[in-house]
Amino acid sequence: MLKDVSIGRYYQGNSILHKTDPRIKVILFVAYMVTVFFITKIPTVAALLLSTIVIIIMGRLPLKVVWNSVKPILPIAFFIFAINALTIKEGNALWKLWKFTVTDEGLMKAFLMSFRLLMLILITSILLTLTTTPLKLSDALEKLFSPLKVFKAPVHEMAMMMSIALRFIPTLTDETDKIMKAQVSRGADYDTGSILNRLKGYITVLIPLFISSFRRAEELAIAMEARCYSGGTGRTKLNPLKITGKDILVLVFLTILAASIIAVEKLI
Repeated sequence: MLKDVSIGRYYQGNSILHKTDPRIKVILFVAYMVTVFFITKIPTVAALLLSTIVIIIMGRLPLKVVWNSVKPILPIAFFIFAINALTIKEGNALWKLWKFTVTDEGLMKAFLMSFRLLMLILITSILLTLTTTPLKLSDALEKLFSPLKVFKAPVHEMAMMMSIALRFIPTLTDETDKIMKAQVSRGADYDTGSILNRLKGYITVLIPLFISSFRRAEELAIAMEARCYSGGTGRTKLNPLKITGKDILVLVFLTILAASIIAVEKLI
């Protein structure tokens, strides 16, 4: 059920990644995002998978938690694979399916696109949401965006909105699960019938979910006003972020892994 989805959830732990400064993890996240879009060959796909396994081990994350973070994206990844495999005409034809021709190059590109999507979600979960609390992530983004203050950008508000958005993903997932169970108890059926009828049935979930989301947003705004929230001006941190030698070692080690993947891609 939806309650098993791990996207946006923090997993309590005491690993190296949990202790690493969140600013380092955001920088590593960006580095690996760039790396993901560099891969075009099977050896680099294997190298990226190996690096991801190393990061999972460093975070001491259970396989079930990691699996739940990518499981909701699998239908989208499969859809992207199917569309690209059936529409890309480049390469040698392998077989024909009705009016579509499946080629070897089309399959490879379809696989890479789906793989990149899954890696984006997986690395985002491991480096950010599963090993970093929303508060620390907000502090890290605010620090990293601080140069934008020169241009009068609302840095604190930007970081807060991003952290709140991540924080409310599991909340909305739980709310969706509750609404679906309530509708099923009233006779709703989301598993049978044509695709069109199923999509129409999900309207009974989307409307209450939107209403609930707006209500939660209003309650959050009222709570912030009641606590005299007025932005980040003049505010201090109870636990200010500090980069230690261990953080630097983690940054250097994982950066070398990412650079090695790009080097393998260029040399092959």
